[in-house]
Amino acid sequence: MATKTKPGAFSRIVDVDSGSVSREIFVNEDIYRQEQEQIFAQAWLFVGHESQVTKPGDYFVSSMGEESVILCRDRQGEVHIFLNSCTHRGMKVCRYDEGNSPVFSCPYHGWSFATDGKLVGVPYFKDAYNEKLDKSKWGLPEVPQMYNYKGSIWGSWDKKAPPFLDYLGDMKMFLDLALDGRDGSEGGSEILGGVQKWTMPSNWKFAAENFAGDGYHNISHRSVDMVDIGPSGRGRRDGNEISTATRLNISFPELGHAAVVDMQPKDTAQVATYTNTLVVEEYFRGREAKRRESLGDRPNLIGMVGTVFPNMSYLARQPRSIAMWHPRGPDLTEAWRWFLIDKNTPDEVKEVLRHYYIRYSGPGGMTEQDDMENWNYAHNASKGAIARRTPYNYEMGIGISRKDSGLPGVVTERISEENQRGFYRRWAAMMDAKSWADLAPTGRSNRHKKNS
Repeated sequence: MATKTKPGAFSRIVDVDSGSVSREIFVNEDIYRQEQEQIFAQAWLFVGHESQVTKPGDYFVSSMGEESVILCRDRQGEVHIFLNSCTHRGMKVCRYDEGNSPVFSCPYHGWSFATDGKLVGVPYFKDAYNEKLDKSKWGLPEVPQMYNYKGSIWGSWDKKAPPFLDYLGDMKMFLDLALDGRDGSEGGSEILGGVQKWTMPSNWKFAAENFAGDGYHNISHRSVDMVDIGPSGRGRRDGNEISTATRLNISFPELGHAAVVDMQPKDTAQVATYTNTLVVEEYFRGREAKRRESLGDRPNLIGMVGTVFPNMSYLARQPRSIAMWHPRGPDLTEAWRWFLIDKNTPDEVKEVLRHYYIRYSGPGGMTEQDDMENWNYAHNASKGAIARRTPYNYEMGIGISRKDSGLPGVVTERISEENQRGFYRRWAAMMDAKSWADLAPTGRSNRHKKNS
């Protein structure tokens, strides 16, 4: 029978210096519960995109850890994140995924809340409460910290958490590769369609570490490569980036974030060849030309995948997307995927990308199905008493890093598990920490303010 891990012990069961990680952190119920307090109640979490709430009254029901939250825009145009739970008896006040509404009304006892979170309606307020209930104290609990970063909306339950940009650190350079426009314009993305949602019988960390940069599992996608699902009909990757680029893994072990990029010579384009129509191909060639013009002294990077600790992952190239691995128990993850396109993308291009995205990623996508088979079987095979005695091995590439890349972070080439070790180093640090003072970053900055 598994025993509860005492505070301060996680750096022992997650020994990243030797490349050993206990299976307990994936299957142990007590550890999972501690994660909700130590990580998800404190870290910055991705909630949604501003393009989902463009008009006053627009809302999108999201999740922060196990908590249901409402991302909405109030009548004054301000964006908020509220706990989706009535302050009277806890019923969800919003049971639809998205929409537009002037108020959120609890279907249990009828308390109603405005889009700024204020309690505005109480049945029998005069007769039952004698008009003495102080409505100002019973509004929807609001997430105390929120930040709009290039259209992506983030929140933290912890008032003492460091400002978002400090929390993100130098990972900003690589997250930008997903959020910026294909022409290099800052924050030039928006959401295409709705959000795909599905569940997986595995722990959330399997997916998060995979997207942190697992370049070792390509054998899993051999069948996908054989059917040539790339936009040109030639494999999963197109253009000449494969032969000219240098694949680099970027780890920020003090923060837990990680990314994978291809570094190309400045005179090399990364345009994929689209066989659908000349219009689509010309659109992307034009965007790529503008991107290269905007590089200046910056390196010519092609974003691949990445994970912002703890559970936001992204694909920076096609199929460009954001994924959240929502914890629903030690044995269950609810996966959500948002697909990204440039603002003002022509309808013909949108339709081509929509078809490509859904056949590549998500519950119906070929690569995601491969990944889920791996995570689900690995998790199930790690739950037994005997299996839990044997740790996972993360030794690949220990002590090997590249010093001359000119990029921030710990940089390794090609296949390495440095990104995963960095992810679990941060995981153990947050699980052991008594406060943010024990963690990096520790400083607060007045320049980072709530931005909506």
